[in-house]
Amino acid sequence: MWRTPMSTPLSHINTGLTERELRCELAAAFRLGDRFGWTELVWNHITARVPQEPDHFLINPMGLRWDEISASKLIKVDADGNVIEGDGEVPKAGYVIHSAVHEARPDVVACMHTHTNDGIAVSALRDGLQPLCHEALYFHDNIGYHDCEGASMDVDERSRIQASLGAHQALILRNHGLLTAGGSIGEAFTLMYWLQRACEVQMKVLASNVDWQSIPTSIAERFAKQRDQPRDSSEAFRPGQYEWPALVRQLDAGDPSFRD
Repeated sequence: MWRTPMSTPLSHINTGLTERELRCELAAAFRLGDRFGWTELVWNHITARVPQEPDHFLINPMGLRWDEISASKLIKVDADGNVIEGDGEVPKAGYVIHSAVHEARPDVVACMHTHTNDGIAVSALRDGLQPLCHEALYFHDNIGYHDCEGASMDVDERSRIQASLGAHQALILRNHGLLTAGGSIGEAFTLMYWLQRACEVQMKVLASNVDWQSIPTSIAERFAKQRDQPRDSSEAFRPGQYEWPALVRQLDAGDPSFRD
């Protein structure tokens, strides 16, 4: 099985979170994703590794819209897809994709997968994501590509997903959608915001039907060096460090039922 060494201990990434707190944060991610328009009916998933239970993760059950998700409605599953706690059916495709990431990447706490229009559009472009805006720069040498294999219902696909993702924080599933993987729920969500934003900008630029200019590789490489600073460095980028608490405060002010 392909694996990458854990660059940051899980206990450091997920410091102090109880399962209850993790459930609330994960439910918040679903509600916020719904607000941003990233949903596709009852499909797509966000998962989070359970604190002190590295082989278990939380996932949304089949049949619920993202705006219906609350902390208590999430189900806990093991590495084989068995329900450990909660009511509901485990989504097979969600299990295949997300278990692949959690199994191979012990540094990943949360994984998010979407089927947005612009995300799918970029996933269908032969050259993939282009460096057309600042948001795209974060994914310079930090994104993988996985060829379409259909509905991702075959557990054998997991090893290929793992190889495609590698040590990156994002994955474009060809003709399918987007995926981000982070050391916290806030990081995975913020990465998805940036990736989605980059895809939206790219499709608008392409639709303009005029010559476009990409950001020079030298600039992208300089950004990547800043991005790859150790997490405790004052120069390090920490996706979600400021954005995520602000978004959760917005939810709490309007509709805190995600905590139920």
